[in-house]
Amino acid sequence: MRRDADADRVRAFVRELARRTSIPARVYLVGGTSAVIEGWRATTLDIDVRIEPEDDALLRELPRLKQLLDVNVELASPLDFLPALPGWQDRSPFLFRERQIDVFHFDFYAQALAKLERGFDQDRTDVRAMMDAGHVERTRLLDLYDRVEDALFRFPSVDPGALRSAIAALE
Repeated sequence: MRRDADADRVRAFVRELARRTSIPARVYLVGGTSAVIEGWRATTLDIDVRIEPEDDALLRELPRLKQLLDVNVELASPLDFLPALPGWQDRSPFLFRERQIDVFHFDFYAQALAKLERGFDQDRTDVRAMMDAGHVERTRLLDLYDRVEDALFRFPSVDPGALRSAIAALE
């Protein structure tokens, strides 16, 4: 079993990834990884990221980094579970640059929708932290959801009514 990832381990992951490749890339931090960097949680089980471009040479470094840093690394983002929200890249806050790698939080609105869809207690706590920090506003979240609801047929495990209700229940 690998160790949980704290903010230092997340930064070490990005630093080592940048050191081991010459490929310019964007690394989007997702889920618990964003929560750890923002200070909403001390640790997360996995370093969840989306890397663009998905270059084989860059991706081949991930198993080595898992071993080196003794952490779990997952390629996962809201785009794996829900339609892309319009403008998600523009809403993804830039965090820092490490050599040729630019690091961002994945769009907090997309993260909030994915967490509400999954519905775990920790997910709801994370969405509340996003709202308290001013990263997500319920009315805007509902507007963005309305813009992609028709595309949910591509994600048959998602219950559109339940997701809409979860958004409406936010205070």
